[in-house]
Amino acid sequence: MSGSARTSSDPRDTLQGKHHHHSAQKIHVVLERRRSAGHANQQGRQAARIRRLVLNTAFAGLYLLAIGVFYLMGLVELFVLKVATAMIGVSFSVFYLSFATGLNLKTRTQNLRIPLTLSAIGIMLTIGYIAPVTQILLTPFLFLTMAFVMHRVSPKEMLWMSLAVLGAYALVVFAHFRERGDTQLLMLECALLLALALTLPSFAMLAGRVQRLHSALFQANRKIRDIEQDAQRDALLGCYNRRYIVAALEQQKRMADETGAPLCLAVIDLDHFKRVNDEAGHLGGDEVLRSFAGIAERNVRQRDIFGRYGGEEFLLVLPETSLLAALNIAERIRAQVEQHEWSAKLQNRVTVSIGLTQHIPGESVLDLFSRTDTAMYMAKQGGRNQVVVEEPAGDAALT
Repeated sequence: MSGSARTSSDPRDTLQGKHHHHSAQKIHVVLERRRSAGHANQQGRQAARIRRLVLNTAFAGLYLLAIGVFYLMGLVELFVLKVATAMIGVSFSVFYLSFATGLNLKTRTQNLRIPLTLSAIGIMLTIGYIAPVTQILLTPFLFLTMAFVMHRVSPKEMLWMSLAVLGAYALVVFAHFRERGDTQLLMLECALLLALALTLPSFAMLAGRVQRLHSALFQANRKIRDIEQDAQRDALLGCYNRRYIVAALEQQKRMADETGAPLCLAVIDLDHFKRVNDEAGHLGGDEVLRSFAGIAERNVRQRDIFGRYGGEEFLLVLPETSLLAALNIAERIRAQVEQHEWSAKLQNRVTVSIGLTQHIPGESVLDLFSRTDTAMYMAKQGGRNQVVVEEPAGDAALT
């Protein structure tokens, strides 16, 4: 009948529907995580831009300090110092509001480095026009300001910025001569203009080399970080590997001994993993391991350390965690594994046996691991798919 809903008693249809529903859920979760991560990264970049703005304003503070010294020496009037302070304050406020409200995100270059640089140069040229004696500060502070962006903009942009500076300063020279007719001042300003005309374009070309060097160093640093990450991670599962998890356990044990904070350890082993490999094949077994690692990592806290000890055995280090809190986490992982929608190739559900214990102050890592491993084997012997707690005597007992 047209328009009626189709029903089927074929179990494969049910499994297929569940698979599609589960896939849709996974895609939704991945997208949500990406959006959250992107938002967090954007907030981090905005905070970094505000810090750079504060640093740039600190350089402007040095310029103000120099103007203040000129005022104390009687070389400039108080009006000049007030104008410089007001211009720097307005510039800082405008850029700070732009970063704080996110208006900069609507521009092509979200860091606003070039507008920041041109604003600083504009302030120096304006003060140089009002008080020609301050032009002695122009060259050092101009190069300091342009160095702020030299590794972030292309040589072509640096060259155009240099030509703009030369053109603006030429207008200052022309305005001074037209207003004052001072030949001596004209000669001095033309000499400075010539010096800038000879050095600024070369500085712009040098920026290209600095940018390439900066890029090479960034790539090298990135490769080093990737190598370090690869050395810490299990190549198949992406969680921490045996070397890292054992080193982390030793470090957390020392910290627990020093601070007296509780430390718990869980040994997690997948039940009947040989049967899983027999039913799903080795590739299917690898997929089960990956799925389990994902479940575990989603159910631990940021400070917890989860890694593969070997084969189908995993360790979970829980710093600053009481035995009861650790038991709640371990039980949550066990339940999530049991309820997970595993591959249709598996005739039985995948389960885990977990041994859990709390570090006794002064005991060795080997003793802690041995006690936890024994608890895990007790879980196996007790029927699997359970958490067994080996309670330390005395104050460390489960509470």
